[in-house]
Amino acid sequence: MSAANIQKLCESTREKLKFGIERTEIFLNEYALPQLTTEQFDEEMVQFYKGFLSELRHLLVFSEVSYEKLGVVLRRANFDIEFAEKALYNVYHHCVNNFFYPKNESYAEDGRYAYTGQDAIRFRIKPIQEARNIILNITKVYEELRDDLTYYESDYLTERRMQSQRSHA
Repeated sequence: MSAANIQKLCESTREKLKFGIERTEIFLNEYALPQLTTEQFDEEMVQFYKGFLSELRHLLVFSEVSYEKLGVVLRRANFDIEFAEKALYNVYHHCVNNFFYPKNESYAEDGRYAYTGQDAIRFRIKPIQEARNIILNITKVYEELRDDLTYYESDYLTERRMQSQRSHA
């Protein structure tokens, strides 16, 4: 991929992350465990929301770190392709993967719904509307990032390994 294309990809990725970060921050600043469990206060719901909030905080941190790294990439006087590709790789592996494969499995993507026009995200336990909304609001961002950065799922690493093997030979 040319330097110009990688630079454009870095710019669009950064903008998408910014949107996801803003939405997630607003939610986390407004909702904590007590606000989420006012309607349903049983141990299962408390554990669900603890995991849910933990997943969102991790996603926010990974997204902010990636956003900042992409900012560094774009501000450098000389565009560093290798540094840019590593930053894009990290967006895929830390942000996209954390969104679609949350550690506590509060929700999951059900691919059977992806082509039906319905929401592909399914929650393990039905959350309050605001918790559902935050995930559905940022799903499109992480879907677009996944589509844009698919190359960095495996091809980027394979290419780096091959370069490393050639340099050691």
